[in-house]
Amino acid sequence: MLAPKKFKYRKRMRMWKDRDAATACNSVEFGEFGLIALDNKWITNRQIEAARIAMTRKIKRGGKVWIRIFPDIPYTHKPAEVRMGNGKGSVEGWVARVYPGTVMFEMAGVDNALAQEAMALASAKLPIKSKFVVRREIG
Repeated sequence: MLAPKKFKYRKRMRMWKDRDAATACNSVEFGEFGLIALDNKWITNRQIEAARIAMTRKIKRGGKVWIRIFPDIPYTHKPAEVRMGNGKGSVEGWVARVYPGTVMFEMAGVDNALAQEAMALASAKLPIKSKFVVRREIG
């Protein structure tokens, strides 16, 4: 699973702002095909890993896959049947913030039809609407 090796604070506040569009990671840079988010959402490390496995199994480890998002924000959870108060719960997992227009995954080394099928499988594993895009070479 993806998780940071080091972090400054074990528990963080839930600072979140709905944005209209992503200002970073908003274009296909490394591969030929990409999967772009269309909504604001938190995506957990388990969901990212499930999408990665679905893609790599579909392409039979033939191409190369880049993961452009990283879960660097911890989220906490208090156990069931615990009274109010007594501090914040323990860290349950890690999430990545995703804004509309963020390129979440990229792929290269496979043909267009296979890449589109693999990205559709990955999109089914994510809790967010997404769109398949092809990189346009200029010149």
